[in-house]
Amino acid sequence: MAEHSPGAAIRAARVARGLSLRALASRVGVSPATMSAYETGRTPLTVERLRDVAQVLDVPAARLLAGDPAPAPEPAPAADPGGDDWRAFGALSLDPALTAALRVFVARGYHAATMRELAAEAGLSVAGVYHHYTSKQDMLVRLLDLTMADIRWRLIAARDESSEGGELGRFARMVESLALFHALRGDLAFLGASEMRSLAPAERARIVALRDEVQHLLDEQAARAVAAEGADPMDVRTATRAVATMCTSLPSWFRTDGPLTAEQVARRYAEYAVALLRTGPLPPRP
Repeated sequence: MAEHSPGAAIRAARVARGLSLRALASRVGVSPATMSAYETGRTPLTVERLRDVAQVLDVPAARLLAGDPAPAPEPAPAADPGGDDWRAFGALSLDPALTAALRVFVARGYHAATMRELAAEAGLSVAGVYHHYTSKQDMLVRLLDLTMADIRWRLIAARDESSEGGELGRFARMVESLALFHALRGDLAFLGASEMRSLAPAERARIVALRDEVQHLLDEQAARAVAAEGADPMDVRTATRAVATMCTSLPSWFRTDGPLTAEQVARRYAEYAVALLRTGPLPPRP
């Protein structure tokens, strides 16, 4: 295979976009063996087939013909985390494809959505979506990674903001940040709660580990708060899971045009969580 042949350019562009030979062949409508023959130069490309390949790879056909695969696209930034202010929730700066995926996944569910529908919602061609994302699964993973990263940095920033209120104050701010996220990033929160099951096993295990890390941050701070307060021994783990569940339910009922603001609700949730930690065990049954 010549270094600057059309076949070499096709292979380079395919690899740069994270596509397998089988995936590219499927989208072009040929067998993997035929696609391999195109890439190695054993089978000449027709003009029509070259155009098909170029459309899927989102590379001008003339560049492939000249043996130039064109540079791989830079992945668009997922979102602006909002600096270091954990209370600030600006508009998400997702690229058009991820914005569309978030809307469609929440409205119709991951499995019901098609790449053609996502492309139409984004105002892009299907090839344009594949230019940045290798699959629908890739888009879901990116959204869930964003969700967990956003929750985590806000929790840590809230905890470390100041020593005001001691260990219990740190815990209260962490709960406040968790509640704010679920109230103001409701679509991402809903997706994280409803579509974890749709991930491939390896990605599901990785995202679950990120979720567990967030829970452990809350567990550890709650344990420190209980110890510092000298409260009665209790099952901190059960209490913090009750708090987390309370926060994750917010997208099911909170509305930004409701009687309470997200900030008011988050503050109340923090107060409820503190009261829960201070509650001793129930007296034994007679």
